[in-house]
Amino acid sequence: MERRLAAIVCADVAGYSRMMGHDEAGTHAAFKAHRSAIHPIILNHGGRVVKNTGDGFLLEFASIVGATEAAIAIQTLMAERNHHLPAERAMQFRLGIHMGDVIADEDEVFGDDVNIAVRLESVASPGGFAISAKAYKEVGKHLSVSLVDAGNHRFKNIKDPVGVWTWTPEGAPALVPEAKEASVLSQQYRTAIVGVLPFANLSDAQDDEYFSDGLTEDLIHALSLQSFYRVLSRNSTFAFKGKNVSTRLIAREIDATYLIQGSVRRAGSKIRVTAELIAPETGEQLWTGRYDRDIGDLFAMQDEITTNLSAAIATEIVRAEASAPARLTNDVTAWDRFLKGLSHYYRQTKEDLSSAIALFHEAITLDPKLSIAHAYLATIQIQSIQFGWIKGTRELWAEAMNLAETSVRLDPRSSFAFSILSWAHAMEGHYEAAMDAARRAVALNPYDMGARGVLGICHFVIGEHREAIELFSMAAQRDNNDPRYQWAALNAFSHYLLGQYDATLSWAREQLYINPNHMQALAIRAAALAQLGRAEEAAEAAEVLLGNYPALNADRHLRNFHWKRPEDIAHYREGLLKAGVPFSKLTLVQTDVKRAAES
Repeated sequence: MERRLAAIVCADVAGYSRMMGHDEAGTHAAFKAHRSAIHPIILNHGGRVVKNTGDGFLLEFASIVGATEAAIAIQTLMAERNHHLPAERAMQFRLGIHMGDVIADEDEVFGDDVNIAVRLESVASPGGFAISAKAYKEVGKHLSVSLVDAGNHRFKNIKDPVGVWTWTPEGAPALVPEAKEASVLSQQYRTAIVGVLPFANLSDAQDDEYFSDGLTEDLIHALSLQSFYRVLSRNSTFAFKGKNVSTRLIAREIDATYLIQGSVRRAGSKIRVTAELIAPETGEQLWTGRYDRDIGDLFAMQDEITTNLSAAIATEIVRAEASAPARLTNDVTAWDRFLKGLSHYYRQTKEDLSSAIALFHEAITLDPKLSIAHAYLATIQIQSIQFGWIKGTRELWAEAMNLAETSVRLDPRSSFAFSILSWAHAMEGHYEAAMDAARRAVALNPYDMGARGVLGICHFVIGEHREAIELFSMAAQRDNNDPRYQWAALNAFSHYLLGQYDATLSWAREQLYINPNHMQALAIRAAALAQLGRAEEAAEAAEVLLGNYPALNADRHLRNFHWKRPEDIAHYREGLLKAGVPFSKLTLVQTDVKRAAES
């Protein structure tokens, strides 16, 4: 091994997984053709290809000037090659450039300075490059193009912040046309990188090999529709198929924060699929699942298992990121503030939600374009009203709506943002707007059970309770660990309005097991007991409700319900009054005033 100074360029293709999903053979052929076209540029600027990856490459140059000029020439050539192509076929590289001391061993290069180049690539714009401030200081006076100061960035496993400068050639086609107007979650914020390893076929049948590979590919696609983390392409992980390599080594090779692995086994007419989510650096198993299904319609079964897997895994990744030890640091960055707030949010206490609100506000102050922080703030506003922890004023509802609308504007590809916007509209009685936003959320990510459940809320508020129950039950079954949504409480209300009071009590009990002080679950339990004629139990339930929320009365409580059908409101009011919940604490005073005025 030897050490030497070198300039490193790291490249990958923006949106490669999406392109492979549309046309695998065509995308691979196009990538090889582009790589061949730019190879002379690399050689002419004194560079060499250290290694090719599934969707990119790593280059070494003796001169940082040569490396940067090569990057400009590469991206200029690529802009020309993409010029006449439709947007979905335009292949754009992102380049990261850094210089420093590297370890050379058998044509490979290693070290922190190589890692920094890799991290810089992730923050580059499609069609452009990101260069470290250290490298820019050396090369800036030699360049004929202008770069933009992108400030300091913190990167995973890099101790100190890295100053970043960026460049994109004029005329480079935008991969995402709306990106200039809508700032989606920046690459430097996507701290979690997820790799899905090929599911092992434990059966002898060759057909099961196709099924296990297809399931892996579908899961990669389903998870990639989330906006919280990055999912590595098929090519990155299928290279390890059939190889006996430890997950820790795989994770380090492909730079994955989390790995998903599993197996498929056929037994007669049944198939068993097992899967696990692991944190490879610690070896901790974060989640495991098993699915036994009749073979039947193979594609329908594959889709069902993919939906179940993606719903469960996506929630667990968010939970793992929220509870990661790194979140307890005092780093003052928008993403760290957000994740620290998320760790409080998952505890679901009044005090923790208050702390989460403060931290989300901090995150937004640091980065007003952080869409997901706006979405979670809107979620907390709505939940805190429903839990009875804050009073539902006009100003508060308006603030929640504004946060939801801002989240959608900042990230129009986020199903979560549209779900929260739909929820806010539904709670305000904007039925058509709510339904439209919910359908947009489902279209953006058909595997998002939260979006399906929010579509159920839209059916619920307009009185279509059977449709709502079907969607709530699906969401509760596949996504019951996500605190953003209260599926059990919503199911309790739907069953109550259908007169199915025993089912109401069952769902209310489940919600209260998760949150013993859930105001709406306590209220619907009291109303259901009263409708069943269990007067003594109903009175006790009302006493518990009023003991937790002394200021509550039916009139004030019902002001936050904008259901379309008056008979639904009347039905719920009737149950509350039967249980002993007072209609209004101002009734007697108002009556006395009225009598005095009339006398």
